[in-house]
Amino acid sequence: MSDLLERLRGRGWRMTSQRRVVAEVLGGDHVHLTADEVHARAVERLPEISRATVYNTLGELVSLGEVVEVSTEGRAKRYDPNAHHPHQHLVCSGCGTIRDVHPTGDPLSDLPADQRFGFTVVEAEVTYRGLCPSCA
Repeated sequence: MSDLLERLRGRGWRMTSQRRVVAEVLGGDHVHLTADEVHARAVERLPEISRATVYNTLGELVSLGEVVEVSTEGRAKRYDPNAHHPHQHLVCSGCGTIRDVHPTGDPLSDLPADQRFGFTVVEAEVTYRGLCPSCA
């Protein structure tokens, strides 16, 4: 069973067949699918699932904090089920492939005090960009 499915069951989330299929499609490492990709894979498992159900389920998962919406410039939003595992993203500027990366160091502590301008910084998002081997 995927980590996402386990977390959802632990929360007591009502597990309909449609919700289960969406959660199963999002399972795995380095999964960053668009809503349309989630729908296409879900239809393979449950042909009657509608696009609206997939979008609604993704919205619920984001609201619950179980999935993170990843936006990259000029591309469709992608959905990352690794919401509870701190990581950053490596994005290919060519094809849009996204990989989870775990750099050493803490981006919060890397921001010097004089650059915080009185803010209490609680979160940092770092996106690394480049070309994947296929696009290079």
